[in-house]
Order: sequence, then C-alpha cells, then structure tokens
Amino acid sequence: MARSTAAPTHAWRTVAPAPVVMLYGSEEYFTQKAKEKIRADFRAVHDDVEIISLSASTYTSGQLIAETSPSLFGGAKIVEVDGLASMNDDFLPDALNYLASPDPESVVVFSHAGGNKGKKLLDTFKKSPFPFIETKPLKSDKDKQDFVFFTVKSAGRQIAPEAVRTLVAATGSDVAELASACRQLIDDSAGAISLELVEKYYGDRVEVTAFKVADAAVSAQPALALKLLRNALDSGAEPIPLVGALALKMRNIAKVHGSSGRVEGMAPWQAQQAQRDSRRFSAADLAHIFSVLADADAALKGEAADSLYPLEKAVLAIARAGRS
Repeated sequence: MARSTAAPTHAWRTVAPAPVVMLYGSEEYFTQKAKEKIRADFRAVHDDVEIISLSASTYTSGQLIAETSPSLFGGAKIVEVDGLASMNDDFLPDALNYLASPDPESVVVFSHAGGNKGKKLLDTFKKSPFPFIETKPLKSDKDKQDFVFFTVKSAGRQIAPEAVRTLVAATGSDVAELASACRQLIDDSAGAISLELVEKYYGDRVEVTAFKVADAAVSAQPALALKLLRNALDSGAEPIPLVGALALKMRNIAKVHGSSGRVEGMAPWQAQQAQRDSRRFSAADLAHIFSVLADADAALKGEAADSLYPLEKAVLAIARAGRS
C-alpha cells in the first residue's frame, strides 16, 4: 500500500481507510478531520459501520484483537485508539503484533499526540506500508499561509496573497479558527477572495492593524503609516506586536535583498512581494532600520514612558529610507 504523496502539512486531507493508520501530532483539528475523512470514505463503501473507541493509556491486554474480530452480527469496524503518547505497558506489544498482521476487513486508527513514547511502534510503523500521517501544529506563518491557500483552493476558489497574510495575522495561531475563517469567507462570497473582503470581516483585529502600519511604512507613505500607528495605539493595540510586525516585514525584505531567485522558508509569492519592496532599500538603509527597530524593542520592553516616540522613529526610518 503506497503512502500519501501529499505534503505533511496537508496529508490529513488525503488519508484513506487502511487496515492501520497512524495519526501523529498534537494538532487536534487535523487529527479530528483525518478521522472524519476515514469514517466518511469507509462508510461510502460499507452499509453498516461500527465505530469503537479505545484508550492506549487504560488499555487491557487482548482488547485490540477482540475488537477487530468478526462480529456475530457482521458489519465493518473502525477502531479508534487514542492516547498513544501515554500508552500503558499492555498496549505496545499488542499494537506491534497487530501491525504485523492486521485484520484486512477492519480499520484501526492510532492517534499519537507526539513525543517518543512507544518509539518502537512509531519506527516500525514508518517502515510499514500503512499511512503515517503527521497532524502537527502549524508553527510558522508560511505554514499557516500555505494552509489558507490549500483550503481555499480545495474549495475551487482563489485568494489574493495579501488577503492570506492579513487573514493569518487576524486569526493568530488557532488552526480551527483559521479554518473557520476560510469557510466563512468561502461561504459568504463568490469569485476570488480579496484583501478588501478579509478586511471587512477581520480588519478590526489588532494584528491586522499592525501589518497595515508595516505595509504603509515599507511603501514609503510616512504620513499614512503614522496615522495608522496612532490610531492603533489609541484603539488599544500593544506596542510590542507593532514593532514585531515592522521587524517581520523588514526581515523578509532583508532575506531577498539582492536576490532574484527563490528563498528558503518563504513561499514564492512572499519572496516576489519582498523583492518588489526591497528595491528602494540599500544595505546601509537596512542596517540603520534594524538598529532603530532593536532600539525601539529594547525601549518598549524596558517599559518606556512614551511608547509612541520609539515606534514613530522606527516607522519613519522605514518610510523615509532611500530619500536623499
């Protein structure tokens, strides 16, 4: 049985029923969606499906064989075994034995939240022909942006790159919230999802405001950037995330400065945008801007009495760069 060729971040979308499936990672949203897909696909070809839930932490020797044995009443079975990250001593030998000779009429789904507990089972599973699906959290902004692109594309829609970044900034690190936001935008609109639409729904989020300030500064609009900055602070935005948004924007620009090709760790559209933004900055400009940003960060973390001044200085350093 061939493994999924989807990228690890999206493999949960393509998982199919198999005699044994391993879901490995602590992102509950991905784990649950993978289970739902397995159930739906299995039910599509079986009229009567029984779902059985087991816990590896309270497992009793022999349970796995007992639950996958043919029933007197017939019917197909999906056995979902959770809690492998805290499996007890009885579970591991049974799981290894079952993996060596699984029941071809059943589907057993193991869920492991991460870590090395049961490493022998994990290593054996990776060498087996059965699906090993990563359900790890999305840590980087790139992974989250890829998730949005993939989600929208899977619905047969398109989304503007700047709308993707704004949506990720607005929804934070919660994947379930990000997925829900994508679904809402898809359901409530037609055609390509634009920046304007995302801002209509999520433009009042503090993180979005921070990126608006950064965008205005990088595009050499000092008056607009300062206006947005003051509005953000007046509406309760914390100053340190504002510095963070400026620093993130400038780090992307620094990564591509003087480069014309792909940049590791950045999506192609991100690199292209950063390359366009980088054209008005010299190496000296970048060095000066990062020095000012470091000073602003230090001042704010030292609880500066006036948060506006170090932020204004950083914004103006970016917005006025390249001017004679």
